[in-house]
Amino acid sequence: MNTSERRYDLDWLRVLAILFVFVYHSTRFFNLEDWEVKNPVRYEWVEVWNSFAWEWMMPIIFVISGASLFYAVGKTGAGKFVKDKVLRLLVPYLVAVFTHATLQVYLNWTTHGVFSGSYFQFLPMYFAEVFAAGNGPLFIFDLWQMHLWYLLWLFIFTLLTYPLMRWLKGSGRKVLSAMGSFLALPGAVYLLALPTVLLMAFADPDSPVMAEKAAGWSQVIYLWLLFSGFLVISAERIQASIKRLRWLSLGMGVVAFGIVLYFVITERVPAYGTPLYALGLGLAGFSSWCWILAYFGLAMKYLDFRKPVLQYANEAVLPFYILHQSVLICVGYFIVQWPIPDVLKWATILVTSFAIIMALYEYLIRRINILRFLFGMKVLKQAAPATAISAQPAPKKI
Repeated sequence: MNTSERRYDLDWLRVLAILFVFVYHSTRFFNLEDWEVKNPVRYEWVEVWNSFAWEWMMPIIFVISGASLFYAVGKTGAGKFVKDKVLRLLVPYLVAVFTHATLQVYLNWTTHGVFSGSYFQFLPMYFAEVFAAGNGPLFIFDLWQMHLWYLLWLFIFTLLTYPLMRWLKGSGRKVLSAMGSFLALPGAVYLLALPTVLLMAFADPDSPVMAEKAAGWSQVIYLWLLFSGFLVISAERIQASIKRLRWLSLGMGVVAFGIVLYFVITERVPAYGTPLYALGLGLAGFSSWCWILAYFGLAMKYLDFRKPVLQYANEAVLPFYILHQSVLICVGYFIVQWPIPDVLKWATILVTSFAIIMALYEYLIRRINILRFLFGMKVLKQAAPATAISAQPAPKKI
């Protein structure tokens, strides 16, 4: 493949996936599960929607990230690559943890009766708790990360997989080509779901391998999904197979999720080690991969085009993700208390939060270099001053 080409389908997928995360989080005020801030009335049907989103939302984002790494690995040396990931992922993560993300914890504590007082009275307690929970500087590995955990774990996974990916694109390209030939065989791309299915079905959920979860999925599974994204984008033959199988993938995803939904609706939680547990969790893992392949196939077929709005949105994706949950929770904290219908509350939270995030991005983050740096964006180069041209006598005509 020509790795210098721009993949507009991946850009569209990235933008749409982050927008979906935003919509998903806007509904968490109303589902049954606890969250930072909750609406007085909660709804079971919202839990069904959340279960559908859980199936593929964060998994597909890691697959997209892995696919993007295929184009990034090897373009520069290792030092520059690591520096880029530090600036794009680690810096905005740390900045957010020390700034606006504190609002999420403050509102959580005040609405859950943990703390009573002003925001500025809360801050010393927050930082004391964070450092105590993480044993000093290692607090970054603690789950005070809120939605920001994605940035941290993507940074860690990228560094872990970089040597292997660099080898596969270099001296190991024959191995990568052989893997591509195998995965391009009819239906072979579904085998990439096997590690996830086996871990979900048979690994002890309390074991060290599976206990470290974020958004309901083990970090080990996220690591595999990242590498899977690298693999599926490495060969046009695999992508052609994914495109051909898009409707089959969608159909299998719907059927598998329907069975998983049965467990959710009936609230049956099978005991670990039973056949029902292996069936339910294994199908959840397979359903997730089917949804991912379906969306990738549909994007390859219908979203491989360029629009002016795409370039703008693609640049805004990272700041939007970093800000979205903090803004949603702050806006929702006030609106859930209003005496209006709940559906109107949700619509108001969604529209108001989106407007605030985009205003912050457009008029502050996007235009101010220091904010671009703090939010993981490339700093704009200052225009070189125009060079004064000294007046020269006009040449004489001959």
